[in-house]
Amino acid sequence: MEPLAAPRLRRDALRIWQAGVAAVNSERLVHDALRVEGRFLIIGDEPLDLDSMGRIAVVGAGKAGAGMAAAVEDVLGPELMEAKQLVGWVNVPADCVRPLRRIHLHAARPPGVNEPTEAAAAGAAEVLRIVGSLNERDVCLCLISGGGSALLPAPVEGITLADKLAVTRHLSAAGATIEELNTVRKQLSRIKGGGLAQACRAGRLIALIISDVLGDPLDVIASGPTVPDSSTPEAALAVLERFHADEAGISERVFDYLRRKPGGPLPTPACQVTNRVIGNNAAAADAAGREAVSLGYAPAITTATASEGPAEDIGRHLAKMALHMRGAAGPDCLVSGGEPVVKLVEATRRGKGGRNQQLVLAAVEALWDDGAAGITLLSGGTDGEDGPTDAAGALLDAEVLRAARQRGLNPSDFLVRNDAYSFFFPLDALIQTGPTHTNVCDLRVVLIDRSSSRST
Repeated sequence: MEPLAAPRLRRDALRIWQAGVAAVNSERLVHDALRVEGRFLIIGDEPLDLDSMGRIAVVGAGKAGAGMAAAVEDVLGPELMEAKQLVGWVNVPADCVRPLRRIHLHAARPPGVNEPTEAAAAGAAEVLRIVGSLNERDVCLCLISGGGSALLPAPVEGITLADKLAVTRHLSAAGATIEELNTVRKQLSRIKGGGLAQACRAGRLIALIISDVLGDPLDVIASGPTVPDSSTPEAALAVLERFHADEAGISERVFDYLRRKPGGPLPTPACQVTNRVIGNNAAAADAAGREAVSLGYAPAITTATASEGPAEDIGRHLAKMALHMRGAAGPDCLVSGGEPVVKLVEATRRGKGGRNQQLVLAAVEALWDDGAAGITLLSGGTDGEDGPTDAAGALLDAEVLRAARQRGLNPSDFLVRNDAYSFFFPLDALIQTGPTHTNVCDLRVVLIDRSSSRST
């Protein structure tokens, strides 16, 4: 019975995961948050009088930027965009670029390379130019989503893009959380940590935010370009010290700048700023849970509200939960959201993968002796990207474990090399979606077929 049950569980698990991703589709979220009624532009529950409004500018950055920008144009329509002389510039990954009427989608980095580039820096400079050209009658819409930190780099004077890239690479490889990483990045940027709001001369600046940070801290999402920086130079130095950046070849310019930089908050922006979170991880998990119910499962749903720790620990925990669920009455589906971290081995030993693939591979290792009868477990990034790969994540079930044994693939060998992609690829166990045009952290699904486990 198990060979028939496993494909059904796999199909259902993917359908549940995809329902979660679809619920936070960037175009849908913007359409829900923005509308025109008569002579008013309504953002959330706030009406803005179009007759008293000057120009409209749209700027931003993130993996969801293309869908968000397209939805803004769709809501406003050609006549209103023309009347308000709409101008727009949004930095996005290169594989998200498409032609729009008036908003320029700028290819700020290659696909799968979540790092700042010279093209991204040029785009950030254009964003600063646009917001600085506005006046008090104008309205600026800022579209912010996950990946915005790398897509919108504007190093402070005296710090090069290469300096910032070296810092980002070191902290990411060392297992720093997104909060720790952004604490440093904000202190080295002219646009992060409220810098965009400082530069904006519009009367109103309204940010529509799709959150890729657990708990939705506004100052951390995309490093908070429209939010006052709550961190300090001292906090950034402490992060660098904690991860031994002084031993990693980081330019002394970085440390000198942070030691000299005065602390304290930036001045209040000249414009009135409103920040609205329109989508997050909890929304995706809830939608996935509803889909599970529609398929006949009894789900338990949980979403993390802070960084979770190592991906390997989360994978082993989910495997343990799967075994418990298989042997006990109660929920037969677990939907969870979160974002773990991966500490990378040295580059000479390192393979290919991402945190979701590493998580599932750790679960494979934990279930190896059991065989995973009646269990399907998957984890995927809602943005369609998992590390520097073309996969969103991976899945396991008894069929995957059996095929791995037949091929002589030892999960432990691949796990210690951060080489999960090479393990799952020949097993046809990768989740490959391409860009999803959204980004709300990761979504995991565990499904149980108790009848299958009893028949083996």
